[in-house]
Amino acid sequence: MLITISGLPGSGKTTVARLVARELGLEHVYAGEIFRRQAQERGIPLADYLRMAETDESIDRQLDAQMLERAAAGGAVLEGRLTAYIAEKAGVPALKVFLDASEQVRAERIAGREGGATAERLREIQAREASDRSRYLALYGVDYHDRGRYDLVMATDSQTPEELARAIVRECRARFPG
Repeated sequence: MLITISGLPGSGKTTVARLVARELGLEHVYAGEIFRRQAQERGIPLADYLRMAETDESIDRQLDAQMLERAAAGGAVLEGRLTAYIAEKAGVPALKVFLDASEQVRAERIAGREGGATAERLREIQAREASDRSRYLALYGVDYHDRGRYDLVMATDSQTPEELARAIVRECRARFPG
């Protein structure tokens, strides 16, 4: 059983992925955590490392190779922007989920979690989305915003993480009985 959870910054991916993994007794593999660890191991601040990734494709390719290896093994909840693509590339059947929320809600969530003004956080997520989108299109020809790639597309503005996780778990059990 493999579940991928993708979505935009602040859409609730991490919270929902953790809940789903816990409910199903699966490992939660978070691409963002691996990316942050890579930056830390190199002694580079995260913002600088992200800028480096815009011109050094080896950064994304290293992360994606690790995620591909983990996807091939199955038995996990993979969280990250490219996880649906990674599961497809690995040839592993997966429930592919995309979480979305309005820009305002996402900016408020990030400001509440990390501090800072909501308007500033909104500008940051818009820049981050544009950077990610152009990198992934250039590297892989993949637009992770393309909702047609996913089995479930869920708006998270007005649902709790627990409600979202329950719906994902129900769908997963229906697709992967036993």
